[in-house]
Amino acid sequence: MKIALIGYGKMGKEIEKIALERKHEITFKFDIKNKNEFTVENLKKTDVAIEFSQPNSAYGNYMKCFEAKIPVVSGTTGWLDNLSDVKFQCKQNGQTFFYASNFSLGVNLFFKLNKQLAKLMNTIGGYDVSISETHHTEKKDAPSGTAITIAEDLITHFNKKQSWVKENAVNNTELAIRSFREGKVSGIHTVKYESDVDYIEITHSATSRKGFALGAVLAAEFTEHNKGFLTMNDLLDF
Repeated sequence: MKIALIGYGKMGKEIEKIALERKHEITFKFDIKNKNEFTVENLKKTDVAIEFSQPNSAYGNYMKCFEAKIPVVSGTTGWLDNLSDVKFQCKQNGQTFFYASNFSLGVNLFFKLNKQLAKLMNTIGGYDVSISETHHTEKKDAPSGTAITIAEDLITHFNKKQSWVKENAVNNTELAIRSFREGKVSGIHTVKYESDVDYIEITHSATSRKGFALGAVLAAEFTEHNKGFLTMNDLLDF
């Protein structure tokens, strides 16, 4: 496949390595240094775009790719106010968009485990639950998109919680997400159920960006034969 990379930071460079290992071609690498080359004409020369940029530029990037009629794979978080419009573009205008708050295969297994644990804990009284996430100091958004996905999935299956909040809950219906920014941490997410007598904790820790990059390239390959609005649930057949 011919792949355009939108955003060529640490993730973009890791994606490039994986894509080349899997015998794909990187046709363009767009970032702030060559934004004049980020045109519809150049995008039309590619089969798919993989987008890891910034929240304030992501939606505009998607629209330009849609104008070029090429699929988009995105791992950028913090833009979800425009999610309904992206889904509309897929449904009404035949666009293809693959989104994941986290492309790690391990994290997506963690999402599945989180839902199942929430269902089990929903039948038992006496436990409260919280989420914590730790990332490197360069990460702009907090809480992370992964933590928000974990929280929303948990709320769906654990009736005690009705909404999530940053840092500290003020009542029992709120699910607290605590964010920490430390060094070069790739990503640690923990869900903790705690009672007066014990606690149950599940954690996913990423040791490198390679897992995220592989998932993004697999998603790009998936768009070759699958259309519309896609997620990791489609790719992993959950």
